[in-house]
Amino acid sequence: MEQTSEATGPSIRSTEDEDPLPPRRTAVAPAEAAATPVTGRRPEQEPCPGVWRFAAATSEASVPRTRHAVRDRLLAEGMAGERYQELIDDLLLIVSELVGNAVTHAAALSPQVTTELRIDGSHVRIAVEDGHPYRPKAQESDLGRLGGRGLLLVKSITLQAGGVCDVERTEQGGKVIWASLPLPPLPAAPLPSADPPEQDAVALDGGAWPV
Repeated sequence: MEQTSEATGPSIRSTEDEDPLPPRRTAVAPAEAAATPVTGRRPEQEPCPGVWRFAAATSEASVPRTRHAVRDRLLAEGMAGERYQELIDDLLLIVSELVGNAVTHAAALSPQVTTELRIDGSHVRIAVEDGHPYRPKAQESDLGRLGGRGLLLVKSITLQAGGVCDVERTEQGGKVIWASLPLPPLPAAPLPSADPPEQDAVALDGGAWPV
């Protein structure tokens, strides 16, 4: 079942597709979990699994609009705070570069670019699809394109984060460029104090004994 709602900017459509993944929490249905407010989530909880798609025109204005839509969804799913900051920065940079790549190279044959955000129990995956058959490569020559950084930067960010990225053909003859980054580990629980707590003492028959 797909549910379409308005996202950031009039040219961005956000489609929530929950069929490929199990319910977001085992105790509740997917629709109920999707409505969980951010303020009700504890910082140590994992983000809820799900898949969201953001479709936009292949134009320069779609780069910041898609980035903002993805950022808002990540925060809405509980990825706020210091633990997730580096991951979110990496993901948003990847979105900007991949959507920018589609705008630069695919606009002639692909009037629309679709960004998919997928969160599962261990990774966050960004995939950008367009209808152009051109298959880009992360080469040094790309550094002069895509905002001066290019697909080489996407590959570098992904590998440094311990993730994977690739380019795949679609059945319609276009391509999907994707990057999957691992979620940061939960913070370690504080260790118990090595020193025993101090005990009060009272005087009994001239001596001091712990209570």
